[in-house]
Amino acid sequence: MRLLNPTPNNKLSLPVPSADAQAASEALRQVICAEIAANAGAISFARYMELALYAPQLGYYSGGAIKLGKDGDFTTSPEMSALFGATLARVCAKLFPQTSANIMEFGAGSGRLAFDFLTECQTSGIALERYFIVELSGELRARQEELLKDFPQVLWLQTMPGAFSGVVLGNEVLDAMPVALVQKTGQGWSELDVVLDAQGDFVSQASRQAAAQLVAQIPDAENFAPGYTTEVHAVAIGFMHSVAQMLQAGHSQNGKAGLAIWFDYGFPAHEYYLDQRIQGTLMCHYRHHAHPDPFYLPGLQDITAHVDFTAIARAALESGLELLAYTSQAGFLLEAGIGEILLRTPVEDPQRYLPAANALQKLVSPAEMGELFKVLVLGCGAQLPAELQRHDRRHRL
Repeated sequence: MRLLNPTPNNKLSLPVPSADAQAASEALRQVICAEIAANAGAISFARYMELALYAPQLGYYSGGAIKLGKDGDFTTSPEMSALFGATLARVCAKLFPQTSANIMEFGAGSGRLAFDFLTECQTSGIALERYFIVELSGELRARQEELLKDFPQVLWLQTMPGAFSGVVLGNEVLDAMPVALVQKTGQGWSELDVVLDAQGDFVSQASRQAAAQLVAQIPDAENFAPGYTTEVHAVAIGFMHSVAQMLQAGHSQNGKAGLAIWFDYGFPAHEYYLDQRIQGTLMCHYRHHAHPDPFYLPGLQDITAHVDFTAIARAALESGLELLAYTSQAGFLLEAGIGEILLRTPVEDPQRYLPAANALQKLVSPAEMGELFKVLVLGCGAQLPAELQRHDRRHRL
């Protein structure tokens, strides 16, 4: 068994995984190698990323390792503070008069966002009919079921329904969807494939000409110099088309509005595809260490790319949704009342108040998550409360 892939990142000071974890990674490596062999020696990077993250029992999100929190590889807003989920519950309570009182969450992870959302509903008397979780991973669903066992409103789905009326929530969902890698060459844009080198290691190489619809996402694509490499987001765009169709079908069936609220890190297209960002935004996360090598220990690390919010918004508009807001996480949460929720914890109780205040600072500080993370709100037959539009940046998309 090869314990560690001899990639450049082995020179980094990354924690050494256990023997069992290395064995699981090697098993996934063999699965990927077999697929490469079955496809004339090459697969697209998007397919590699899909297997690395979602291969049954072995992929990063479908395996059994802890991903979130201090013992995992990264920390998300819901894992950082219960204030995040509570604030979203307050937002949705204001939207329910327009929509059905239903929530659908994608990418629920540990279930923390759902737990805090539902707890706030109980505390504040918010009437909620159903909280649907679309979950493909059996391992994650088992964790969610344990955490949410006291909330009968929760119902798990394996696939997206054809119609839905209510509010869709997604926190760090879009960044985890497989991306294609494209590179500018002297002959134009090429898509990068994953192949095996002479030592049997995964490497990327330019192969066929990139499909026109992939490159269409890149503004002024013809102006980039040869060697420029970036990612494009066909899977996330297709997903957004499906969400739009689902919300429109729900609106047609009962006349109720539908909304989707996405939290993620990313940029508008004109900030995403910059001359100086010559290697794109692809990043890997392993035990709270970030590095750029997607071929290091497949199945044991997260692989993500920043979101091109322009492409996502355009897909939603093409499918008939309205672009209701685009803003920073800080602007959205502060206007939604996260500070008021914090003040329910007495300042005179420093053991409870100070950790909560510190977590809020990380959520909204421009130096932390407040500016890097954006919020995109899309809707069908819906209107946002005026306060949630005070920091609107739709003009920047």
